[in-house]
Amino acid sequence: MSTAAVPPKKTNRIGLEVLNYKGGKTTLCAGCGHNSISERIIEVFFEMGIHPWNVAKFSGIGCSSKSPAYFLSLSHGFNGVHGRAPSIATGAMLANRTMKGIIVTGDGDTASIGIGQYIHLMRRNLPLIYIIEDNGVYGLTKGQFSATAEQGAKSKGGVINDMQKIDCCLLGIQLGASLVARSFSGDKKQMQGILKAALHHNGLSVIDIISPCVTFNDHAGSTKSYAYMKEHDLPIHEVDFVPHYEDISIEMEEGEVREVELHDGSHIRLRKLDKDYDPTNKINAVRLLQDSEAREEVATGILYVQPRHTNFFDMLDVVDEPLATLPESRVRPPREALDMVMEELR
Repeated sequence: MSTAAVPPKKTNRIGLEVLNYKGGKTTLCAGCGHNSISERIIEVFFEMGIHPWNVAKFSGIGCSSKSPAYFLSLSHGFNGVHGRAPSIATGAMLANRTMKGIIVTGDGDTASIGIGQYIHLMRRNLPLIYIIEDNGVYGLTKGQFSATAEQGAKSKGGVINDMQKIDCCLLGIQLGASLVARSFSGDKKQMQGILKAALHHNGLSVIDIISPCVTFNDHAGSTKSYAYMKEHDLPIHEVDFVPHYEDISIEMEEGEVREVELHDGSHIRLRKLDKDYDPTNKINAVRLLQDSEAREEVATGILYVQPRHTNFFDMLDVVDEPLATLPESRVRPPREALDMVMEELR
């Protein structure tokens, strides 16, 4: 009696299956954009061959902060208090710089209670990925406007937002993040390219992803709904990424593509769509955001990247090994150093 051959399971370059990168079953609303982001994280970490147990996930409070439970169940995780994920991540990454760090946060967690922490994280340019799942409302407290909601946006109950918004990407560019991008949870290909680039970037990658709230902010009048984003999305380029371990070649005509080389030899490829945009120019990036807002458009793609910018580890001259593994001889000052300090204090 013959039996059908069982097809081999698909594995990545380090021999793991995609199942090794998944998490628990989501408890978010059906159709929530946050779930699409979790799916892209699973796909990208699998494709890039990242060891999940070498990843540290951090979050605060909010719908977005539930997301880390839905991907990379084999990784480390810490769910902190509201708006405090940056300080927790800073301590953990300094203790072990060999880990890949990822913060998943929301517009309330970042732009309201956590705005001070966000600002200082950018100043330090800590090497990790900072994802803002941005829906413009507080989903856990019945849909009030958040600080990223556009002025003039209408709530589900008909209330008009009179306040100016905080643009987290604009802050990122101005205050020190060395890779800043914006995307839409409904754009699978763009999100994948941005996440791959962020994984190999040696600095802080801020990714603001418009992620519509299907319960409180997906109606006519919302500026963060699926319909609004589809009508007002302005992709500035197509994003592709070539990791350092793949052959880097190019066949496009000159002028059609711009390449940015990262510190490890990986390349971000940005293929021009309707404009010749230089993402390494900070002034151009700020102007693009301001111009697109004036035209009521949402510019998406890699807005700014500075691959040679000094990161927090370099500033502090942090050793390569995890601090907990260092012997006492390397972490305890010798008697001579202590005597010298005491002498100076006399």
